[in-house]
Amino acid sequence: QVQLTESGGRLVQAGDSLRLSCAASGRTFNSYPMAWFRQAPGEEREFVAAINWSRDSTFYADSVKGRFTISRDNAKNTVYLQMDSLKPEDTAVYFCAAQRPYRASSRRSDDYNYWGVGTQVTVSS
Repeated sequence: QVQLTESGGRLVQAGDSLRLSCAASGRTFNSYPMAWFRQAPGEEREFVAAINWSRDSTFYADSVKGRFTISRDNAKNTVYLQMDSLKPEDTAVYFCAAQRPYRASSRRSDDYNYWGVGTQVTVSS
């Protein structure tokens, strides 16, 4: 079982940067593929970024490619989402998610077994 806790969300202005963190419990964090999803009001949850368990592969939604960077520090049991050049359309609740160990990374929310409660990011214009 993995417990995930996001932090770092807040109100920022367009063009600002923000780094989200997701702290995970468990001694086998380094075997879990991790991802960030987001959900805006009235919208479905959407994929943002993913990183595999060995840290040698990352991929992104087209809407954030070149602006967001996902990374992980397995020694700290933490995954990060660095968000640069933020836009009002990035406003959403951001969720951290984990798959079961050693699975292939995925863009599909159904493939993720563990979720945090989310952190609110609001970007004003």
